[in-house]
Amino acid sequence: MANREKKGLVMLYTGNGKGKTTAALGLALRAAGHDFSVFILQFMKGSETYGEIQAIRRHLPQITVEQWGRESFVSKTHPAWEDVDLAMKALSRAGEVIRSGEYDLVILDEINVALDFRLISLDAVMKLLDERPPHVDLVLTGRWAPQPLMDRADMVSEVQEIKHHYADGVPAREGIEF
Repeated sequence: MANREKKGLVMLYTGNGKGKTTAALGLALRAAGHDFSVFILQFMKGSETYGEIQAIRRHLPQITVEQWGRESFVSKTHPAWEDVDLAMKALSRAGEVIRSGEYDLVILDEINVALDFRLISLDAVMKLLDERPPHVDLVLTGRWAPQPLMDRADMVSEVQEIKHHYADGVPAREGIEF
């Protein structure tokens, strides 16, 4: 468990490039290496095929992962009622986890996308930040982070795509994209 006297940070990874979730999971790995307790909640994701999820479940018991989404993609313009329902339940669960203070590091993966798709409200996310115990580090990931959230964060990293192998027709690969 981390030093509960420290000031927790709000860190945000956004941008159109590949690697936001990967950066957050790298931070989870670093925290686990120091025996911190980590909770990862994934919005809009519901597949166990991700290699990092499989590795966490097999080898890192101090990291808890919950996925709150379906295996299919969510429509931005016409999200299914189930996608909205899952996102709202995920936000409620995130609040429970954050307020508990039980975890040293909480990662809300793809929460920015859930905001952009209007599955959850910015006011509700800002309330989570207000309710966060002082020692809890919080990471928010996903494209399209709203400016008020970036203003509130202690750290913002923008992952910018310069070049991507998809443009050359290289399909998603196991171990690289998932």
